[in-house]
Amino acid sequence: MDWVDALQALRSARTPAVIVTLALVRGHAPRNGGAKMVVSPDAVFGTVGGGNLEATAVDRARAMLAAGSAEPELLVLTLSDKAVTEYGVQCCGGEVTIMLEPVRVIPSIAIFGMGHVGLELARILARHEVELHLIDSRPEMLAAERIGVPGESGVFADSVARIHVTLAPVPESALAGLPQSSHVLVMTHDHVEDLAVVDMSLRTDGIASIGLIGSSSKWARFRKKLDELGHGESDLARVVTPIGVPEVAGKQPAVIAVSVAARMLQLIDEAAAEEGAGSSD
Repeated sequence: MDWVDALQALRSARTPAVIVTLALVRGHAPRNGGAKMVVSPDAVFGTVGGGNLEATAVDRARAMLAAGSAEPELLVLTLSDKAVTEYGVQCCGGEVTIMLEPVRVIPSIAIFGMGHVGLELARILARHEVELHLIDSRPEMLAAERIGVPGESGVFADSVARIHVTLAPVPESALAGLPQSSHVLVMTHDHVEDLAVVDMSLRTDGIASIGLIGSSSKWARFRKKLDELGHGESDLARVVTPIGVPEVAGKQPAVIAVSVAARMLQLIDEAAAEEGAGSSD
């Protein structure tokens, strides 16, 4: 499998990777400039020349994966019998500059409820590279007259995110179709729907986080109901409410959306770091 096919397969499998490119070659080196390989947590596809050069690049790429790095890096290596590393000597006589580009898993976020807050939140998150799932039980909330056609018209015409619109008369049923490690945000128009989505989220494998909009009194009622439905303290601890960053206060839909979006971006970075650390164990 060449590096292009490997990268596509890894992205489909939601596995992080690093593209390693010989960006610049001075003198002699095992491969010409432009050679590429892809490094995942447990595999390598393609080659940039083998030996000390490749082993060093793979080691650095794996360290980037473990750290959840998002920014590319440059690595300069001298291929000389005087440059000894833990991987040995490679005495081609040249110098190479290697570019390492992280390809992180595209985060998946599901917004259950496209009311005033949900729509404002979706508008913000649509400006980021995420899989964005917009779910509601009410056809009018997802109508083209209200939200347009993602990628073509309306508020999501120029979205960066990949937007999926799902009309679900039984909203919790949409959980089964979400990618692994999705973040779930619950803000429907109906507390019964909210409870059903939270309950099923806790029963669904692979949910990265669960955020519930609402007051402390709402959560007190939900805790009692969820306890009656068989969820223990460890389950309840997975539900974050209220959602958002406390530094951004206010009850206007746009303010709440900014707060929630900020916390969501924090969670995405934290999850990337944890994912990388877990893959290096």
